[in-house]
Amino acid sequence: MQMLIENLAEELLEAERTNQPIAPITDRHNTLSVADSYHIQLEVVKRKLKAGRTIIGKKVGLTSKAMQNMLGVDEPDYGHLFDDMKVENGETVKIDSMVAPKIEAEIGFILGEDLTGPNLTYLDVMMATKYVVPTIEIIDSRIADWKIKLVDTIADNGSSAKVVVGEKLSTIDQIDLRSASMVLYKNEELIATGAGAAALGHPSHAVAWLANKLSEFNISLKAGELILPGALSAAILVSNGDTVTAEFGSLGSVSVRFE
Repeated sequence: MQMLIENLAEELLEAERTNQPIAPITDRHNTLSVADSYHIQLEVVKRKLKAGRTIIGKKVGLTSKAMQNMLGVDEPDYGHLFDDMKVENGETVKIDSMVAPKIEAEIGFILGEDLTGPNLTYLDVMMATKYVVPTIEIIDSRIADWKIKLVDTIADNGSSAKVVVGEKLSTIDQIDLRSASMVLYKNEELIATGAGAAALGHPSHAVAWLANKLSEFNISLKAGELILPGALSAAILVSNGDTVTAEFGSLGSVSVRFE
């Protein structure tokens, strides 16, 4: 099994380097478990760290019931965020640096304290959070045509690619995160709306789930890390020339252009 994990990790890394997707892992290895897929992801993480990358945070995916139902699962998943994935607000991203990108708007958490599960609650998350920040996650799949099942997306680092981070930092007591609104525009056309409750009823629940899940692998969330708790609306396809802006009311806004 370890050799298979290492081989699949190398396949995914090569797909990311070349922007040439691979056939669905689940079509070729249908006995792989969810635990196996996390070990594939962690093998990719190990190799990226060895190559000089640093971890700047984590992301939670599949927090909406609609996405869980689509993949036939009853819990979220997660991925790692690396230093080379961060995009500044308003920057331009090369569309050909990815396979088939989509975007999701999220309320990012910046931790002021470490969070180590298990048995954490959303209150632990609220107390450990230093700031919240508007973000756009650019997701991508190294699996051909987004033909993914849960094992595919977990192995593929939660289908993560980049994260665009706004400048405005808000403290947790300044906003009701459950009702915090999000309005998403593509090329100045309104395409989606959402609220914090879309992420497991409250974004802090998603962060607590993540910390508790990571404890199974002896991993903690670290002070200073950026945590993405899940999308506030469906993922949106983007193309060359698109500009996407997410407005979060008093939390501020964030935008990115693709070319």
